[in-house]
Amino acid sequence: MITSDTTMAITKVYIIYYSLHKHVEYMAREIQKGANSIEGIEATLWQVPETLPSLVLEKMKAPPKADDVPVIKPEQLTEADGFLFGFPSRFGVMAAQCKAFFDATTDLWETQALAGKPAGIFWSTGFHGGGQELTALTAITQLSHHGMLFVPPGYTFGSGMFEIDEVKGGSSYGAGTYAGDGTRKPSELELQQAFYQGKYVSEITKKLSRK
Repeated sequence: MITSDTTMAITKVYIIYYSLHKHVEYMAREIQKGANSIEGIEATLWQVPETLPSLVLEKMKAPPKADDVPVIKPEQLTEADGFLFGFPSRFGVMAAQCKAFFDATTDLWETQALAGKPAGIFWSTGFHGGGQELTALTAITQLSHHGMLFVPPGYTFGSGMFEIDEVKGGSSYGAGTYAGDGTRKPSELELQQAFYQGKYVSEITKKLSRK
């Protein structure tokens, strides 16, 4: 008797982020929803290790880290088929915590273990001059050295990309939000773009994984 295996192979997408005041975390969770809306995708949230002492975090009034999101180790990156990396901007570049994480991936770089894997980027900045595009541009270097394939959504998000009547982060490089003085949360439109980016990168990851 001939039987067919109809079990769909799982494509793993890791959403890896650093968030000090929750803004990037809000975006990451929406990206995960978008990614998991694609059949056959298993999207998982991960945090990079914190590098600031608890006393400094307390003085910065940083809320506790999400207890339902594990901290990732560099060697775990090889388990994923695709990635979305999220971070707040610091003077136009990714936060030091994310840079420290990438600095710890030397062994993977030496073997080019991540080469050919698609990756997207999302971010948060304080205000209009805080690096909504520059942060993404400077982050691409990390992907390039690993041979990863940068997947920008371009303008495929549609009319939301041209919104000028309300404050909106993000660009053709990826989803973004503005933190302002820290009290502002991602807008509905920013979250919609994050959801869309999760879907977009996951669809491409699924095609490239050929499972």
